[in-house]
Amino acid sequence: MRGSIDKLRVILGTPEGRKMFRYSATSVVSVVVSVTFLVVFSGALRWGPVLSSTLATAIATVPSYQLNRRWAWGRSGRGHMWKEVVPFWVLAFLGWGFSTYSVKLTSSALAGSGAPHLVHTGVIAVVYVAAFGVLWVVKFVVFNKVLFAGRPEVLPPALDGRTGVPG
Repeated sequence: MRGSIDKLRVILGTPEGRKMFRYSATSVVSVVVSVTFLVVFSGALRWGPVLSSTLATAIATVPSYQLNRRWAWGRSGRGHMWKEVVPFWVLAFLGWGFSTYSVKLTSSALAGSGAPHLVHTGVIAVVYVAAFGVLWVVKFVVFNKVLFAGRPEVLPPALDGRTGVPG
């Protein structure tokens, strides 16, 4: 166990390791935001799976973009519309398409099962997260090698990881 912790510290001590940690933390924030809205829309408001998934994804993409761009990849200023913003949203909505298709199939399968609404909502939320999880590694590679490639800008201590998450 001690050796694993030491290896993790070494990895997190590298620029790539810090970037991966920040990307992971940003993903957690995005998942919490999107699943919260998915459950509200699908579970509490009883909206359909496509509308619920679409709105949840759109809402969560805004903080995801900002946290990934500024905190994980150290970019500041305005993002370039065609080199960063549009590709980020395209990737987000490719994930949305896959997750929505998965959610719709699951919802249809559960429709005749007699499962309680709470179970139905819980299964939908799990399928939604799992579908996005499938694309998580691919998105990191695209963000790292294409979208936010290049030298990160010098950040103040509050944003470069020396003092934790930005506040």
